[in-house]
Amino acid sequence: MQSKTAYNLDKYTRQRIKQIDQALNKFLPGPRSKPITIHRAMRHSLFAGGKRIRPIITLASAEACGGLVSRAIPLACAVECIHTYSLIHDDLPSLDNDDFRRGHPTNHKVFGEGIAILAGDALLTQAFDIAARTKPTKRYSIAKTTLELTHTSGSQQLIAGQVADLEGEGKKLTLAQLRYIHERKTSALLTCAARLGGMSANCTTTQLKALTDFGRHIGLAFQVIDDILDVTQTSKQLGKTAGKDQAVNKATYPAAVGLNKSKKIAKNLTDKAYMALKPFKGKAVALEAIAGYLLDREY
Repeated sequence: MQSKTAYNLDKYTRQRIKQIDQALNKFLPGPRSKPITIHRAMRHSLFAGGKRIRPIITLASAEACGGLVSRAIPLACAVECIHTYSLIHDDLPSLDNDDFRRGHPTNHKVFGEGIAILAGDALLTQAFDIAARTKPTKRYSIAKTTLELTHTSGSQQLIAGQVADLEGEGKKLTLAQLRYIHERKTSALLTCAARLGGMSANCTTTQLKALTDFGRHIGLAFQVIDDILDVTQTSKQLGKTAGKDQAVNKATYPAAVGLNKSKKIAKNLTDKAYMALKPFKGKAVALEAIAGYLLDREY
């Protein structure tokens, strides 16, 4: 049920990435700020060329609710800082032990494990510094948007997913256990990104629920596709080590149900994401286009 609306997603994402990168550059201490090493390490991972899917979803969600991109930018940047911190820590030798991310050497390969840990810590802290600069709306105070970020990045969501993923290595997990990991490790932050965009635009309760449902479904689809790509693509195509999940016997959808069924699950979740956007009555075309892109992406 993919949207038939003609939409230039490439142009839209290029514009938004430029805005996001410019804002991140202003929000972060400069590369020559002391201590120089930590600020270079933070920027190494943050500006390594990511697709900026999560902050773009924040901005597109704000627009779907009739809001301004300028009001959503701080929250979009906060989300990207949290995402990048999680990648730095995921790549550490004690966790996924990856050498490449976004086509570049991972943070610990360039700066060492100690600095990489601290760079991740600093980006997580930076996220709340940036979020605090958001202007409140009638329905959503700074406290509410901050709590949205803290809950998502805490021990019951993002970290819970990483813990369950780590503890599940080498074990045969049920689909319910696998979904638990994906809902927290990936879907939670994508859902948060959509919700924060709506909050910045003073969205209604109906709009917030629609964005929540969209984020949850597209987040799960995103991780299922990630699992598929880890099996079907090369390291060069992905910009990170391919085949890593299978090498460490990690629980994934292809391992649990096979490639074909995994693709059907991703398609079904994406269809549900499209359905979630119906309350916007055609005003969420950017979100629809993003959903289609995420389903069909090759890296």
